[in-house]
Amino acid sequence: MKAEPTSLWSISAGERIPAAPLDRDVTVDLAIVGAGFTGCSAALEAARRGASVAVFEASRVAFGGSGRNVGLVNAGLWLPPDQIISQMGEADGTRLIDRLGQAPRLVFDLIERESIACEATRSGTLHLAHSASGLADLRDRFAQGNRIGAPLRLLDAQDTARRVGSGAFHGALLDPRAGTVQPLAYCAGLARAAQGAGARLHEGSAVSDIARQGDGWHLTVNGRTVRARAVLVATNAYQSGLARPRTSFSTVNYSQFATAPLPDDLRARILPGGEGCWDTGLVMTSIRTDRAGRLILGGMGDVAGPGGRAHAAWARRKLRVLFPELDGIAFEYQWSGRIAMTSDHVPKVLRFGPRGLAIFGYSGRGIAPGTAFGTAAAAALLDDRPEAMPLPVVSGHTERFTTLRGAVFEAGATLIHALPPSRFQGRS
Repeated sequence: MKAEPTSLWSISAGERIPAAPLDRDVTVDLAIVGAGFTGCSAALEAARRGASVAVFEASRVAFGGSGRNVGLVNAGLWLPPDQIISQMGEADGTRLIDRLGQAPRLVFDLIERESIACEATRSGTLHLAHSASGLADLRDRFAQGNRIGAPLRLLDAQDTARRVGSGAFHGALLDPRAGTVQPLAYCAGLARAAQGAGARLHEGSAVSDIARQGDGWHLTVNGRTVRARAVLVATNAYQSGLARPRTSFSTVNYSQFATAPLPDDLRARILPGGEGCWDTGLVMTSIRTDRAGRLILGGMGDVAGPGGRAHAAWARRKLRVLFPELDGIAFEYQWSGRIAMTSDHVPKVLRFGPRGLAIFGYSGRGIAPGTAFGTAAAAALLDDRPEAMPLPVVSGHTERFTTLRGAVFEAGATLIHALPPSRFQGRS
């Protein structure tokens, strides 16, 4: 077993990006903090528009959630459309729904245009009903999606079993707009494309201070000074060491477990269409395969933390429940990452000064929304048009008890994952 921090994605990603640490003062149009989906897509768009761009990453490209997530290219947020509109209002909610509904197409168009090798599939995603109540929830989401023109399909238990290779589910909601990628490889491809368009990328380059000086920004990076007309902070759940801007969210951990490549006969039965899946459980489970034929199972919780044994034991039990024929097949990789979860499950775009934006709180939906928000941020910052963002920009966002809430999420996931098999079915 290969322990955290080594993930399957870091092993199977083909591209390696040359990005030396910053070692001199520079002046650019746009400085970007964080080389994940948001930062790299913003850098690519800004560079294609002719701007001088520099991306500063404290560790390496896709070190955070962008290189650790499930790899589902979803359309929309976790919230159903009616709830988004209820929370945001008709105009703003509809605008966000429309922009994120188109986001998977943006991702796959970028993959094609920039020749990004990231195991991309466009077979759709399956939201799996783990119980009768879960199926009722999917029926409601299906009806809401139909009202706004989303091309969703509600599948019965038999069709779901055929697609998944497991009879454990009551049905599923298929979204054909969506798909899967190898997330770290996708992010690395964005970074490579941004470099090719003229952007500078600097790994091992932590930003320790961002300050407004005159009509621009000064960033302190590796003891050097970066002068920029505009700044984008795109660190999401991995921001540290920066007093400004202040981002507020709860941290939720998510772990994944990958088997060895399955034999051909099992690959032909388990997710033969390559759909990515997650279920309706209170503590959700994700399921997908990669191009090599590994089954990758995911769940809430930090496998590298105190509850790691419970999460790992749960994964082995869950694998047997969903796919009894995989009993005895070991996991070769396990890893975890952090999610920035806002209290209303809607991302935030924080304006912390003139031409200064921070984007955070994707709440587990980072690939397509991150790409859409990053691309939009380039226009919003270079043209000073905050209305270019998919949702309204805010001047402040504060949440209370974020550390406590994060601890509660982890404790709840650990408790449910520690329940014996006869009790955890239907809950996780």
